[in-house]
Amino acid sequence: MEFIIGIFNPEAHQVPVSFQHAGVIHNREVNAVLTDGMYDEGATAVRVQEVANGVEQKIAAGVLPEQNPIIEEEAEPESEAETET
Repeated sequence: MEFIIGIFNPEAHQVPVSFQHAGVIHNREVNAVLTDGMYDEGATAVRVQEVANGVEQKIAAGVLPEQNPIIEEEAEPESEAETET
């Protein structure tokens, strides 16, 4: 199970997460953890891992449909052969 945590939404107190397992992508918002009213990135990552455990089981059971990723990863750099003129 792999996942990418997006940027914290302070209004919703959530982070977008793109989960990927066995070739299936599932996207959802996960409630962020706040410590003393501030976004706690480490504790939120722990919460996302807990959610990921359930998502993995649901993907394995075939109950979550595949979705397009909501979080873009950085583009791969072009190879030198493609950039030479």
